[in-house]
Amino acid sequence: MKLSVIIPVFNEAASIREIIDRVLATELVQEIVIVDDGSSDGTRDLLSEMDGQDGIRVILQERNQGKGVAVWKGIQSAIGDVLLIQDADLEYDPRDYPLLLKPIREGLADVVYGSRFLGGPHRVVMYWHMVANKMLTFMTNILYNTILTDMETGYKVFKRNVIEGMTIHARRFDFEPEFTAKILKRNFRIFEVPITFNPRDYSEGKKIKLKDAFEAVWTLLKYRFID
Repeated sequence: MKLSVIIPVFNEAASIREIIDRVLATELVQEIVIVDDGSSDGTRDLLSEMDGQDGIRVILQERNQGKGVAVWKGIQSAIGDVLLIQDADLEYDPRDYPLLLKPIREGLADVVYGSRFLGGPHRVVMYWHMVANKMLTFMTNILYNTILTDMETGYKVFKRNVIEGMTIHARRFDFEPEFTAKILKRNFRIFEVPITFNPRDYSEGKKIKLKDAFEAVWTLLKYRFID
């Protein structure tokens, strides 16, 4: 099973080397596809040094287009049998990869979500952000008749066949609800596993905003009723 890790990046010079080291340390990854979404803080210079080493492939977007665009570009470029989305900001811990991959390895799942709300270790911060996430997940469960605990998680792992014939239109953080809506409507087997979560707050560079929650609501409603 060849694992490709997709890392969307925008202005993460402070953490990009560390997250790459952590991913490589798992010794589970055959390919790392990094999509830089128009960084202007020196991230691109660091990435140019890594390109071609240790299975790392760097894609540079000319301008900032949004996380959703970067993720989808990485997905389309990856060649692995299984794809895993990894944020570059150190909120998610690659040491959870074995747990995330286990349901797929055992033939139980086509998609695995790493849930921040299943009791894994986590930093105690950002209460209202947690509330917004749980409300969006609750809405997802009602609209799509499922029992997810964390729709908005950044840890999504899936077999290549899951994206065959799929088109993602999301440009920003609406990738999460669009992808979730489409795999639920296609009846893929989804498992959730608990993960470690170390969120940064806005003073530390967190990028998602309140407007993204409203965009997520619209996305969930839209794809419930259209293909």
